[in-house]
Amino acid sequence: MSKRYYTLNEELRREFGGKVMKLSLDGGFTCPNRDGTIGSKGCIFCGEKGSGEFAGSRLVSIEEQIEEQKKLLSKKWDSNKYIAYFQNFTNTYGPIDRIRTLYYEAINTQGVVGLAVATRPDCLEEETLKLLSEINKKTYLWIELGLQTIHEKSAKLIRRGYPLSIYEEAIEKLKRENIKVVTHIILGIPGESKDDMLNTVKFVAGTKTWGIKLHSLYIQMDTDLYDYYMKNPFPIMSREEYVSLVVDAIEMLPRDMVIHRITGDGKRELLHEPKWSLDKLKVLSMIDKELKIRNFLET
Repeated sequence: MSKRYYTLNEELRREFGGKVMKLSLDGGFTCPNRDGTIGSKGCIFCGEKGSGEFAGSRLVSIEEQIEEQKKLLSKKWDSNKYIAYFQNFTNTYGPIDRIRTLYYEAINTQGVVGLAVATRPDCLEEETLKLLSEINKKTYLWIELGLQTIHEKSAKLIRRGYPLSIYEEAIEKLKRENIKVVTHIILGIPGESKDDMLNTVKFVAGTKTWGIKLHSLYIQMDTDLYDYYMKNPFPIMSREEYVSLVVDAIEMLPRDMVIHRITGDGKRELLHEPKWSLDKLKVLSMIDKELKIRNFLET
């Protein structure tokens, strides 16, 4: 391994024999936490574009978005293999025929070798699971679930809109279909102690989720979290605190768990805090250095 933990890059190279690029797409979905079904404001940290600030434009077709993203990323990497990543909002929420059309348009585009779908654990109806199971037999598939925290007080604060038991049910349903699951965790939610955050990591490690995404809470100016922070300032982790916490988390995870992300990507012009998260390479370098200091595995 090139890192002291198992990265997505390493996993995809093993699976496909070379570099695979992830293309962030916008399928034009909404969310039950926005359309009034559960809530109307979304999660407190969610901006106008959901989590897809870097995704393609929903004004053009999926195939066009894929081609645009290919051109954009070809400036950074040389590859002709791609994962189509439905990122914005809740990508299993809506009429099943429309979802099916979008997924198949993506996986049938030249160069696409897999599909990634970001969604909520409470948006996996039986017909959706059937579709995902069907696609899982045709291509390399993973589903991303936004858990963020196991603590109900924090879940209410961030307006997650579902109890922990729903996540547990979702991960079991997906496992039964042999579908790979990636779980999102946010570190630094207001009011959570270091132990609280690590207990979330420990819980997720115990679910045997295939992959995990970790990042610090970041405050963007187009979110309700920004308004909350302005009225109720809370401590923001320093870069050093975050690095130490992430390394603690990595030490808790199964060695074969695929770590998709260990730092966040806030949009520069919208990011209020933490500013240090903009220097992603510095954060990654510090994490690598801390793992080496602790002698965590050998490369």
